[in-house]
Amino acid sequence: MGSSLSKRAAVSDTIPTVCGYLGIATAFGVIGRATGFSTITVILMSLIMYAGSAEFITVSMLAVGSPIGSIIFAAFMVNSRMILMSTTVVPYFKKDSLGKGVLIGTLLTDESFALAMNKINYTNGKMNFTWFNTENIISYAAWVSATMIGAVLGNFIKNPQKLGLDFANVAMFIGLLYLQIKGDKNLNKLLQAIVVLLTLALTYGLTIFLPANLVIIVVTLIGCTLGMVIKRVFF
Repeated sequence: MGSSLSKRAAVSDTIPTVCGYLGIATAFGVIGRATGFSTITVILMSLIMYAGSAEFITVSMLAVGSPIGSIIFAAFMVNSRMILMSTTVVPYFKKDSLGKGVLIGTLLTDESFALAMNKINYTNGKMNFTWFNTENIISYAAWVSATMIGAVLGNFIKNPQKLGLDFANVAMFIGLLYLQIKGDKNLNKLLQAIVVLLTLALTYGLTIFLPANLVIIVVTLIGCTLGMVIKRVFF
């Protein structure tokens, strides 16, 4: 990765992200088909939602007949971190039009955000629309294309569990957790470890008493509240 912010540089810089998307999006396509959704439906989910974690959650919650309101809320909560990421990105595009800013935010993902923040280390804190938009478009195209491949393969793979593809969602969240803990320099590592352990305990405990589709929402709300209180009182 160099200091250039051209389209050509964006293409080469985004290759690692594309490789990562190929695995996860293909797995989503296969799992979506195995869950009972049509090939077109699975592809449209990636085209319209373009949010890996939310797509996995939506498919699983729809499969068990969860209420639409719960699905929307769960997807929002899982992706609410994008609000913070977008806020971080905004200062680099103050001179650009609102339309460009909306386009950047619409296609922003964990991976594209992380890649952009890393790129800034090579450009003396500079960023432009050309590089970021090119990165986003390539990532979006890779995600949708890989989903299409997975959806087609899903016609022949009836039991993705045998291939371990159902672990893709868990693996992705483990990766997101790792990146969050490693990348956040503002929070004490002990505090982060405490919140992670509390979240695990809450998830295990509440699974006994609550329906599976409500556990994520309740744990998120309680975990965030406890994390805030612990930070204020002890850190």
